[in-house]
Amino acid sequence: MRDRTRHYRGHSVKTVKKCAAGPRGDLDRAGFVALVCAAAEGIVRDQGVRALGMRPLATAIGYAPNSIYNAVGDLDAVLLRVNARTFGRLKAALESAIDPEASPRANAAALAEAYLGFVAADPAVWSLVSDHAPARGAAVPDWYWEALAGATDLVDATLKPLLPAADERARAVAALWASLHGLASLSTSGKLGALTDAAPIDLARMLVARFLAPDA
Repeated sequence: MRDRTRHYRGHSVKTVKKCAAGPRGDLDRAGFVALVCAAAEGIVRDQGVRALGMRPLATAIGYAPNSIYNAVGDLDAVLLRVNARTFGRLKAALESAIDPEASPRANAAALAEAYLGFVAADPAVWSLVSDHAPARGAAVPDWYWEALAGATDLVDATLKPLLPAADERARAVAALWASLHGLASLSTSGKLGALTDAAPIDLARMLVARFLAPDA
């Protein structure tokens, strides 16, 4: 049986002409989920989100589609997993931007820059976060919200010295996160230029500075 190896973000994926009906025992469930997500990300980066489907995904990893359905779920479930991975990578990028010696305002600006830098480095995969909506009535698992919270909690912790009241801080985190998300969406879609010639990073810095400006 002829085979070949593909690589998706550090995962070696062997594709074969014929596949077993389910996981072959060479990976545990977590490893198989990671393999599926890495392959999905690779397809989206190389061919765009429209090319992503269960059959192309199964072909990419060398398993039958039923293996993915059994271990991960349908395409909506795969995309939730991919987005949770994206939040995890975003959290790591934000963590690396925080300077324990810097002021909260400086760190807030650094987080905004890191957010936009992360999106600019992987726009196709990041777009799934904004473009994919779970099926109507579908329950979103706790691990998805926990992955998102891992990133947003960093913003919350950064703003805490400036906004000690939890309710006010929660609204501030939501407002800043939504604003950065919108800015990133306009930037990656090429639509920001219709509004301004300013660089996205400059707009992000201005947003944070104005939002967190001390009271006069």
